[in-house]
Order: sequence, then structure tokens, then C-alpha cells
Amino acid sequence: MAEVLEVKKDAQLSEQYELLIKQLKSLLSKEERLITNLSNLTAALKQTFDKISWVGFYLFDGEILYLGPFQGKVACTKIKLGSGVCGTAAEKGETVIVPDVNKFPGHIFCDPDSKSEIVVPMFKNNKLIGVLDVDSDSFNSFDETDKKYLEEIVKFLTEEIIN
Repeated sequence: MAEVLEVKKDAQLSEQYELLIKQLKSLLSKEERLITNLSNLTAALKQTFDKISWVGFYLFDGEILYLGPFQGKVACTKIKLGSGVCGTAAEKGETVIVPDVNKFPGHIFCDPDSKSEIVVPMFKNNKLIGVLDVDSDSFNSFDETDKKYLEEIVKFLTEEIIN
């Protein structure tokens, strides 16, 4: 298992994601505990992309999304379905990109420095298991490239790693 992450900060965004995904396939393991895999995944994302100010998982317990492994400032611990960006992405079952969180109706301000956000819902056997939440302290930080690759990472995680 790889425990050193190679990062190319000067590469194009898609190249950075492709290198990261290649490494995640050896860093993450079905034999490891869920918390271990989610922790290393958040660390790898934060280490790879300077634009990320906070990255983490909210896991669904059948009623609410609760805080899981993350990198960044302290965070909200519980989010209702339909609330904020995370709850909206979870309820709709689709990735939500928010260029300016101040303009998102019902945004939950856990971190006043957060300016933009992308949230990717996670499903296993057609059941919601949580969301991957990525924040930036700059506006317009996330786009369709981020969406494509973060969805690919979540797909790998839910199909190949999570039992």
C-alpha cells in the first residue's frame, strides 16, 4: 500500500486528478476499515489541491448526515436531508456545485471563510450512505472537471472499497 502521495501542483487539473486516482487505487483497500479509507482519502484530496480549504465526509445513518473523517477546521456535526448544500445533494441524489455559498438558499455556515463548495452524494446498492463535501475559501473554485473526477473517486470508493 502506498503511503507517500506524489503531487504535481503545476500540472493541469485533470492531470492532477488522474495522478491522484491512480494513487488512490493503491492507497485505499477493501481490507482496511471504512474510517481509515475515508481519512486517507480526505488527506489525499487536501494534500493534492491547494484550493481545498475543507474536505470531508458526512455519513447517513438513515435519518441525518453526521460528520465523518475530514481535513480542515472544525465542522457542523449533523445535517438534515434537504438542508444546506450537503443535505440538498443527498436528497436530490446528485452532485451540487456552488460557486458562491452566500447565494445558496439555506446554506449552513459552518465555516465563515468558505466561499464555494462541491458535494458528491455516495450510494451503495441504491441506498444513500453519505456525501463527500469539498469547500474552498475562494469563489468559483469548482467546475465540471472537479465534478467528473470527484464522482469517479466516489464511484471507486463505493463500488470497490466500501463493503
